[in-house]
Amino acid sequence: MKAVIAEKPSVAREIAALLGATDKKDGYLTGNGYQVTWALGHLVGLAMPEDYGLTGFQREALPILPNPFLLTVRKIKKDKSYVPDSGAVKQLKIIEQVINRCDSIIVATDAGREGELIFRYIYEYLKCGKPFQRLWISSLTEKAIKQGFDNLKPGSDFDGLYRAGQGRSRADWLVGINASQALSIAAGRGVYSLGRVQTPTLTLVCKRYLENQNFTVQKYWQIQLEHRKEFIDFKSLSKTKWDDRKLADDTLKSIQRNGTATVTAVENKTVSEQPPLLFDLTGLQKEANKKLGLSAEETLNIAQSLYEKKFITYPRTGSKYIPEDMWAEIPALIRAMDARPSCKEALAKVKWGRFNKRIVNDVKVTDHHGLLITEKIPSALPAKEDAIYDMIALRLLEAISQVCSKEITDIALQVLHYDFALKGCKILEPGWRAIRGNFTEEDSEPILELPELKAGDELKIKNAEVLEKKTKPPVLYTEAGLLSAMENAGKEIQNEDERKALQGIGIGTPATRAAIIETLFKRDYIRREKKSLIPTEKGLQVYQSVKDKRIADVAMTAEWEMALQKIETGEADATAFHKDMESYATSITQELLSRTIAGEKHPELTCPKCKSHKLLIRDKVVKCPDEACNWLLFRNICGVQISVTEVENLVRKNKTSLIKGMKSKAGKKFDAFIVMNDKGETAFEFGKPTHTKRDER
Repeated sequence: MKAVIAEKPSVAREIAALLGATDKKDGYLTGNGYQVTWALGHLVGLAMPEDYGLTGFQREALPILPNPFLLTVRKIKKDKSYVPDSGAVKQLKIIEQVINRCDSIIVATDAGREGELIFRYIYEYLKCGKPFQRLWISSLTEKAIKQGFDNLKPGSDFDGLYRAGQGRSRADWLVGINASQALSIAAGRGVYSLGRVQTPTLTLVCKRYLENQNFTVQKYWQIQLEHRKEFIDFKSLSKTKWDDRKLADDTLKSIQRNGTATVTAVENKTVSEQPPLLFDLTGLQKEANKKLGLSAEETLNIAQSLYEKKFITYPRTGSKYIPEDMWAEIPALIRAMDARPSCKEALAKVKWGRFNKRIVNDVKVTDHHGLLITEKIPSALPAKEDAIYDMIALRLLEAISQVCSKEITDIALQVLHYDFALKGCKILEPGWRAIRGNFTEEDSEPILELPELKAGDELKIKNAEVLEKKTKPPVLYTEAGLLSAMENAGKEIQNEDERKALQGIGIGTPATRAAIIETLFKRDYIRREKKSLIPTEKGLQVYQSVKDKRIADVAMTAEWEMALQKIETGEADATAFHKDMESYATSITQELLSRTIAGEKHPELTCPKCKSHKLLIRDKVVKCPDEACNWLLFRNICGVQISVTEVENLVRKNKTSLIKGMKSKAGKKFDAFIVMNDKGETAFEFGKPTHTKRDER
C-alpha cells in the first residue's frame, strides 16, 4: 500500500480518480493499492515564543534563538491567544493513520519550495521514517499526472529545495519575532510588526511616497509648431525648454514672423521588436493590475483556481521559458484555442510554419516552465477567471509570433537658430503586435504618419503656440509598480559591484510577493488610494524608526534571496546561512531596543459622552478609558481612515471636514461630513438634501 499526500482536497481527488482510489473515507480516498490524502496547506509550522515558555514581550528574553526549533500544528487566534486549529489537528491525525497503514509515501504537494516544506514539516512532526518519492508536475491534466507517476523521482533529489524552504521559514521567524518584539518594547505602546521581506517592501513604498510629497514642481515652457505637407498634418516641438514664460512668448513672436521651418536632418532606422516571453507569476500579476485593476493576491487566487480546474499550468512559476522537449506540444495547444470564441480572431493572425522559438531555453527553466494553457479549453468561466485565462492564452500566441518590424523616423527642424524635433513610426511588419492589434503602448513609439521629407525642405508653419509644462514627481507605486520593484530589487542598489552581483535577484519570490503586500495592508502599514499605494501614519512611523537599519535594506534582503537559491542548488551551506540569520537577529534586536519609535502627537481630548476622561487615540479606534462610559469611535469609517485632525474636529467642533471617497454597503462612493450630538452619537451629514436617508448606507 502506498500513501499519496496532496496539498489540497481538489488535487487529491484528481489524483485518486486516475489511480483508481475511488472509495471515499473521512479525510482520504482509498483503492487499488493507494490511500490518497491531503495537507490543507501548512498544517505544521514553527512553534511560537509561548511554546518555548515565553509569554508576552519580555526585554530580557530577547533575542529568542530556538535550538532546536519546535514544530506545532497550525494555530488560530482565539481571544488574545493562539490555540490549535481543530480542523488541522483532525487532518494531521488522518495523515498519520494513512502513513502508518502504508509502506511508502508519494509526495504530491505543489511542486515548489513551499509545497516541499509543507510535506517535510508534516513528515518531521510525525517523526516518520518511511521512504518517499516525489511527484513533480506542472499541470493537473490527466496526461501530466500519468507522466508524473511514470517518472516518480527520489525524495532525496529535493533535499536542497527543503533546506531552502526551511532556511526561509526559520529566517523569517528569527527576524520577524525578534525585531517585532524589540520595536514594540521600544515604542512602549501598541504592537509593531517587522519582517525579513515585509520591511524592505514597506521601505520601497514609504521612500517613493516621501519623494513624491517632497518634490517641488517646476513650470517650464516649450514651443509647438504645426505643419502640413502632402495633405498630412503633423507637429514639432522645441528642444529648448524655457524657465521664463516671457522669453518663450518673445521667441514665439520671432518664429511667427519668420513663418517657415527648415528640415536639417532626417534619420530613418528599422527596429525589430521581439515578442514578449510567456508570463511568470509576477508578470501575470503586473499585467492584471495594469489592465484589470486586480491585486496581486486576487490574480494568484484566480490563477490557482484555473490551475486546479486543469485549464492552465502551475501558476507559482518564476520562469518565462519552456524546455526544448515541450516545444512539440505547443502546436496542439494553439489548435485547441479554436474552441474558444474569444481567441478565434487572434488565432487567425497566427502564421503557421513560422513559429518563434524564443521561449525555448532549457537553462532558464527552473522548477517550472512559463505559464501555459492546457489542451482542456474552458467554455464558461466567471468574468475575472475568463479575463486572466485569455491573458495567458493570448500571451502564448504573441510569444510564438514573429518580431514586429518598425521604421522609426527622427526629423530635426530649425527656425531661426532654434531647434525643433519630431518622431514618426511606421509599422513594416506587424508580427506579434497583430495578435491583439496593440501597436502603441506606454513604452513604445507613437504611430505617426509623416510625409516624405529630406534635409533642406522648407516647411510652412501653420500655427505656433507656447505649451506650459510641469516637471513630474516620482510616481506613487501601483501594485504592478511595487511588484516590479520587488522583482528587480537589485537595481535599487547604489554600489555598482553589489548591483551587478545581485542583478536579476528580487526580494521575496513570485509565489510569496502577493502575500507580502497583503501583509502590509493587514498591518495597517499601507492603503490604496485609487490605484496608488501609500503608507499610513503607522507605516511611516515604522519606516522612520528603521530606515537606517539593515532590516529595511533591499540589498541585504536580495542577498538573502540569493543565498536561499544557492542552498536550493547545493551551492551554499544551510547551517552557515542559519548562523548568519541568528547573528543578524541578535544585532537588529539590540539596535531596536536602544531607540524609541516616534509616535504621532495626539491632542488631549475629553470624552464627549462622560465629559470627564481623556480619550485614548489608537491606530484603529478612539475610546474612553472608563469602562462604565465605554464611548468608542472606529477610525476607519466606510473604508476611509479618519485622521487625528478630523477626530479633533469631531470632538471639539462636533463636525469633521467633508470626508471624501467613502463607500456604502452597496459599494457606491459618497462624500459626507461626520457630525456628533451632545450624547456622543455620530451620524452623516450630506451636502445635498437628496442624500439624507441614513438607511441608504
